[in-house]
Amino acid sequence: MIDTRNLRLTVGSRTLVDNLDWHVAPGECWCVIGRNGAGKSTLMRTLAGLRDPDGGTVSILGKPIDKWPLTDLARQRAYLAQSRSDAFAYSAIETVLSARHPYHANRYWEGSDDYLAARAALDSMEVLDLAERDVRTLSGGERQRVAIAAMLAQDTPLLLLDEPANALDLAHQVSVMRLLTRLCREQGKTAIMIGHDLGHAHQASTHALLLMGDGEWLAGPADEVMSAPILSRYLGHPIEVISHGTRRLFIATEEDE
Repeated sequence: MIDTRNLRLTVGSRTLVDNLDWHVAPGECWCVIGRNGAGKSTLMRTLAGLRDPDGGTVSILGKPIDKWPLTDLARQRAYLAQSRSDAFAYSAIETVLSARHPYHANRYWEGSDDYLAARAALDSMEVLDLAERDVRTLSGGERQRVAIAAMLAQDTPLLLLDEPANALDLAHQVSVMRLLTRLCREQGKTAIMIGHDLGHAHQASTHALLLMGDGEWLAGPADEVMSAPILSRYLGHPIEVISHGTRRLFIATEEDE
């Protein structure tokens, strides 16, 4: 679905990611984890085509991302930013409907299919009752769910999510992770997400990419990559992993004196 070849990302004189050869197949769900400032959001913006690589290439379906016409690219990947600013008094449903623009062709106004997709997406995020509310009046968690609804309404095979659980209460964190898992398993969508809750990330993901922030990285199946020794090294703090049924619990332990 999406590939990187010899990808290099830098900020100033600092190398965040170096020589990243990475293949993400359809139906896979990846979590990207690492310390603050390790380059996770920089990587996500690069994958979305919003930032040029400092070296190497990003390709979707084998085609370099900078060769995709913008409308076609918008039908292939949807991007959820870590934060957003609402400058205008759009309602929640108008915000979600804006994600349907790539499918309008020569149409200016939304059609009935767009409204059906928007309402279904809002309903899946449990914010359909807020459809007519000004997004500027919503709480942080409600606004985040509207943003995720817009991503769902865009109906792309590739989902790029920068901290999708941001501002969500525990119940909605769990429901969003379950939804992403279903989309990958049942609809063959591909998801790449950044998350700081290791338990939720592991439960939802098939694979993990760890960024160290100095160019070093590690990618592979989530069960292999998200082990206590590897996480302790990459995150810079002792981590204990406890199995509980089918889940893994990740606990930050006390450092030795």
